[in-house]
Amino acid sequence: MPSPNTVLVVDDEIRSVESIRRVLADEFEVIGAHDAAEAETVLAGEMVQVILCDQRMPGETGVAFLKRVREQWPDPVRLIISGYMDSEDIIAGINEAGIYQFITKPWQPDKLIESVREAAELFRLQKEAGGVTVEAKPSEARLRSVVAARRGAERAGSGFDAIVHAPESPIAEVIGLARRATEYDISVLITGASGTGKELLARAIHHGSSRAGQPFVIENCGALPDQLLESELFGCKKGAFTGAYQDRIGLFEVADGGTIFLDEIGETSPSFQVKLLRVLQEGEIRPLGAQRPRKVNVRVVSATNRDLETEVAAGRFRRDLYYRLAAFPLHVPALADRPMDIPPIAARILRDVNQSFHRAVAGFQAETLRRMATYDWPGNVRELHNEIQRMVALSDADLPLAPHLLSPRILRPTRRDATGRSLRDRIEALERAEIQEALERCGGNISRVAGHLGLSRVGLRAKMQRLGVPRRNGSGGAADGH
Repeated sequence: MPSPNTVLVVDDEIRSVESIRRVLADEFEVIGAHDAAEAETVLAGEMVQVILCDQRMPGETGVAFLKRVREQWPDPVRLIISGYMDSEDIIAGINEAGIYQFITKPWQPDKLIESVREAAELFRLQKEAGGVTVEAKPSEARLRSVVAARRGAERAGSGFDAIVHAPESPIAEVIGLARRATEYDISVLITGASGTGKELLARAIHHGSSRAGQPFVIENCGALPDQLLESELFGCKKGAFTGAYQDRIGLFEVADGGTIFLDEIGETSPSFQVKLLRVLQEGEIRPLGAQRPRKVNVRVVSATNRDLETEVAAGRFRRDLYYRLAAFPLHVPALADRPMDIPPIAARILRDVNQSFHRAVAGFQAETLRRMATYDWPGNVRELHNEIQRMVALSDADLPLAPHLLSPRILRPTRRDATGRSLRDRIEALERAEIQEALERCGGNISRVAGHLGLSRVGLRAKMQRLGVPRRNGSGGAADGH
């Protein structure tokens, strides 16, 4: 069995180092260093593939440290972690210090693992290419494209089958629409609350399309300041700004022939929206400082947890960009609107957690699932995943998980009024009455009712199913929703 890749974590906060160690320990050998001197001692004596470095450290920034590292130890793939938008330092560092990726705090464990896996794979590909480093151009585009393509090909569960749901779930209709979207090379906008699985749906669309063999590239647009986001997406030329010591290839060029997923698109500034609109209109990018644009053939799938139509009406999002992005809109309903999905999703999560934790927990007790199905899960699937991890960690045996292992917020009984009804019951009764009244007024036409109530058709149907409202029109016939 090959030895694990070694990751050097440089952070002056001991707890931060230990947190990262726990997350990466199953796949990587993690060495911690609490200052630059200690890190340099490690690099002098160990073969390190990946360096994770905090930006804010006593004495010097992470960028300054990694710049020195690059001069003496150019091989390890370097990543910077920061909770601050030090745009000048970070932008300069991406080029001057050869930083491969910027990770924002608070980092998500699954995203951190994914970033380190990609960096380790890039290190291996560099060695196969005869020692080509991350900064070398145009080798970076080739290497990063290979990484993205391999990661996509290795994800057997990246298609629509990976979206776990019950047969009667409202998300089944969303998946049906998304399958149709794979047939046509048009932009897709996925809306829905955080943690509902928008990225999973975007991956499925890519892997079901004619671009499946090409890269699938992801960028969180809400995590970076404008100049850094432009450099990351469109690239830059040497000398374009302070710290741009060489050309940098942007993610649109890396994704050429494939798909780019722009998450949190609703968080972008008006000035950036203008530049992105030009890319979508012209099918070409202009790297910062470049004289000529470059043609790219990229499908754009974007996502947001904001209501972009409201943002457009308020003047915070460009109307023309919205229509470019939302050629094919999809809405992922919240977990609260599809409680029937909780048992199959929980079973899939438990399977993955068992594998990760080296456990063999035998499912859930019936009462546990009942309690889980009556909770609203404001954090959606991400919150459910964290809850199941916690339950497995607290369990002493591999027996089905009992209700007492659930968090207090899930077990806590709801406050009831004088009639004995809970607050949730009263809210649901009000929602039921509003929907029934709207159905009467609109003759049972689902599209008109959805527009009247400010919901999507999928969201309305999910609510009707959850609340037990029959889909009938005013004359007693079944509403077809058209």
